[in-house]
Order: sequence, then C-alpha cells, then structure tokens
Amino acid sequence: MVTVKTKYLGDLRTENTHLQSGSTIITDAPTDNRGKGEAFSPTDLLATALGNCIMTIMGIKAMDNGIDLVGTELDITKIMASDPRRVAEVIIAFNFPDKGYSEADKQLIESVAGTSPVPVSLHPDLKQTIQFNW
Repeated sequence: MVTVKTKYLGDLRTENTHLQSGSTIITDAPTDNRGKGEAFSPTDLLATALGNCIMTIMGIKAMDNGIDLVGTELDITKIMASDPRRVAEVIIAFNFPDKGYSEADKQLIESVAGTSPVPVSLHPDLKQTIQFNW
C-alpha cells in the first residue's frame, strides 16, 4: 500500500502527500545545492525524522509510566559531508521542561532513545549525537 504520493513541481521542489491523512510537505533543494531553500530539504527531513522518531518512542515510554513530557523541545542540527554528499551527523538536543523528574524517570526515558525505527534504520556511518538537557 502506498504511503506517500510525491509530485515533482520543477525548480528542485517536490510536493508530498501523506495518503492516510492528506497532509502535505513541500521540499526544496538547499541553496548550497542549487535550490531555493524555501522549505525543508530532503536531508532536513531525514534529521527531523530522526529527532521526531526518538521523541515519539520516549513519549510512548513516558505515557506508559505516567511521566509528563509535554513541552519538551528539540534542537536538531544536521551536519553535511561531501564526497559523497551525505548527512554525516545529526545532533539532537532534547530540552525537557522543568517538571522535577526523578533520576529513575530520566534514566527510563533516556534508555529508549536509540531503540525506535528511524535510529536503527539509518546507516551506522551516520553519527547520531543525542543530548539530554533536564
């Protein structure tokens, strides 16, 4: 079953429709690769998917254990390499709200960070740097 329908719009831009929800995402090539840089690039989406997937698995663990992570913010940094052009590293800083988390809660949430589908699906050469700011 098809998950996403993509249409090339020209000028290195795509429109992507998630078929189940109808949500759309536009991508542009980045300005350093002949694009307009007016939307997420495909590699921005890769970095974003990594952070969001980790946040989702942490959210599931938190929900199952009565831990409130609402308000957690992520700072996601993508570092590119060349020859071949690729994402070399993604740095994700998880900034948790001040809610008086116990050490046990922190350890529980941190323990699932690398276990969700996106982190384990990416090539091992892609460095995944995860920071937890409690």
